[in-house]
Amino acid sequence: MVTVSTSNEAYHHGSLREALVEAGIAALEGREGKDISLRELARTVGVSPTAVYRHFPDKKALADALATEGLKMLYTAQKAASDKAGGGPGAFAETGRAYVRFALAHPALFRFMFTQGDPVLHGPENDQAQALLAANSLAITGDKESAERLALQAWAVAHGVAMLMLDGRIPAEDGLIDRLIDQRSLFSSDAC
Repeated sequence: MVTVSTSNEAYHHGSLREALVEAGIAALEGREGKDISLRELARTVGVSPTAVYRHFPDKKALADALATEGLKMLYTAQKAASDKAGGGPGAFAETGRAYVRFALAHPALFRFMFTQGDPVLHGPENDQAQALLAANSLAITGDKESAERLALQAWAVAHGVAMLMLDGRIPAEDGLIDRLIDQRSLFSSDAC
């Protein structure tokens, strides 16, 4: 995982790709998701534009790498939340809450990740997140078919809450996140 910093320190030899991804994420966050130039990243990192093209032949390749790194960061946050809750039913809501909190902490990166297609839909980063959610939802439902439906519903709710908060439609408050992402009432007929 790349650790994003705000310094303009030159990259260490052999880690240009990681430095470019780090600079790209910082540029996304600093500009609220506005367009990123490969030449600008080269200047930020302190290399020639041709050096950048060795790692990213075009902007799509860079976009894929940034979205993939964002997914890694999101998975790390969700895994930590799940582990802290001890896995299973208690971790189910915590992964959703971590999802919303990640979106609020990284709004431009979050929006960017879900506009880049392939890295979000396929790849090991998404597979890990899906497996974590599936395991926690299976602990609640007890059967695979219900667990898959619950996992998809939970993702839709968490993503919806994140977007509503990012768009200023509802307050971005921690207590509200906890109340909205609560597996005891979210999908229960008793909550109605």
